[in-house]
Amino acid sequence: MTLLLASASPARRRLLELAAIPHRVQVSGVDEEAITDPSPARLVQKLAQAKAAAVAERLAADEKPAWGVLGCDSVLEFAGDIFGKPADAAEAIARWQQMAGRSGFLHTGHCLLGSQQQLATVTTTVHFSALTQSEIEDYVATGEPLQCAGGFALEGRGGMVVEKLEGCYSNVIGLSLPLLRRWLLGVQ
Repeated sequence: MTLLLASASPARRRLLELAAIPHRVQVSGVDEEAITDPSPARLVQKLAQAKAAAVAERLAADEKPAWGVLGCDSVLEFAGDIFGKPADAAEAIARWQQMAGRSGFLHTGHCLLGSQQQLATVTTTVHFSALTQSEIEDYVATGEPLQCAGGFALEGRGGMVVEKLEGCYSNVIGLSLPLLRRWLLGVQ
């Protein structure tokens, strides 16, 4: 049994590897900027669905993985705004100046296209540490915040700037392993 991950995210790939879920990777090529929705939870579902569908459409019948094609996408909802990956260091610093000492909601949309379509958004509340300007600048200078939705990587240096999570830990990294387990076992 294998899964086809429709994502370029090395963090999602690592989660599947650590969970010993056999998988392959095929990047979707979806233009994420072309998909919009004012609701962060619906936006990530639409993006996840578009990614899974784009990869599934390119597969020949004999290439279809037993567990299906999994698309995922994450954004941070903070103070009514949607934060994807920061465009540059200046944007990452500005976001962290707002986020430090406050909380946001990390939404990850999941779409599994197999014998049927399964679609869900998992939301985790993220409580950020109060940081000094120097700490913010030092963290952004690592480059890590520029690669991640919300401007932090929980599994990297960003783990030191998150005080607490309420909800699914792996969801914040980019893929809810408990949700995926239920789907792969056929449990709703």
